[in-house]
Amino acid sequence: MAYDGLMDDIRTIIGGGAPSRVPIFAASEEFDVKWYNKGTYNEIISDADTMAACWTAAAKEFDYDVVWLQIDDCIEFEPLGVGCVGEGNILRATKDYLPAARETLDGLKIPDMQSDGRLPIKMAALRKLRDEFGDTACICGSLAAPYSSCGLLYGLDEAMMLMFSDVDLLRDTCDFFVEMGAAYAKAQYDAGAHAVWLGDCNAMSNLISLEQYTNFAFDPCKRLVSRMKDIGLIVFIHNSEDKPPYIAKAAELGLDIIGVGPYIDIGEAKKTAPNMTISGNLDPVNVLQNGTVEDVKKEAERIVTTAREGNRFIFSSGEMVPRDTPEENMRAMIEVGRKLGS
Repeated sequence: MAYDGLMDDIRTIIGGGAPSRVPIFAASEEFDVKWYNKGTYNEIISDADTMAACWTAAAKEFDYDVVWLQIDDCIEFEPLGVGCVGEGNILRATKDYLPAARETLDGLKIPDMQSDGRLPIKMAALRKLRDEFGDTACICGSLAAPYSSCGLLYGLDEAMMLMFSDVDLLRDTCDFFVEMGAAYAKAQYDAGAHAVWLGDCNAMSNLISLEQYTNFAFDPCKRLVSRMKDIGLIVFIHNSEDKPPYIAKAAELGLDIIGVGPYIDIGEAKKTAPNMTISGNLDPVNVLQNGTVEDVKKEAERIVTTAREGNRFIFSSGEMVPRDTPEENMRAMIEVGRKLGS
């Protein structure tokens, strides 16, 4: 179960010291909702009480150390006027984007985190989770990094084309999302979050070059990370990255923790960023969903045994855990993490 020294352990790991045990994190929201079995995904996330009850129950049942409230990619973009689609157990995704134009940017306003859209539901759920767990679990909110936010506002194709057609608009839009991200992060901190998961999947190596990442995504992300750390938040970043040069560049952002994708060896990831805490990286599909219990145990043992050397490690899935993952496989992941991480 969650324990009193968890937050001290996480801060010790970030500082390079040896924790009493390796924390365990699973990006498991879809899996948790199916296990909870009291409504569809979109029903669970429509009410703060239900949301908090679901992830309280899942964290206690599966012994997660990090209680993650990401919800979906739409929540901070709906108040800006971006359309979305999703129902039942299909997570909402952005769909009807705004025109990539100066007029659009000039008309944007930072949402009121306490009244606009579904944001108040998320804040209320964070407060309930913090009241439930205190400092015995790491309550983790979420937001999109500035460059990725441009893709969620204008659409990925249009945002990428701005690197060639209107650099000033792209940079100015990123600046807006630095300010909006800082406000969103502060609201989550005030609601009880210890940490924020910063998603930047539109800036990963299978979409933009390292030069483009450096020129357009890096600086606004670094400024936002600095603002969040000034608030007092622990900052995770995740974009399922598996290319060492990109991981090395992310290590310059001033982060606390880098989550790496499942397709890089965890030992190589740690060598790539030796002064960073690395989170990862059990394959959620090929191993956790589709493997046997023995497959999960074997791979989890390899990852934890390799990565715990030198500290600076949090054991986690390498990406979102699919909803149809067998319960016994999730339990096997946690069991190995507990046995070998203590």
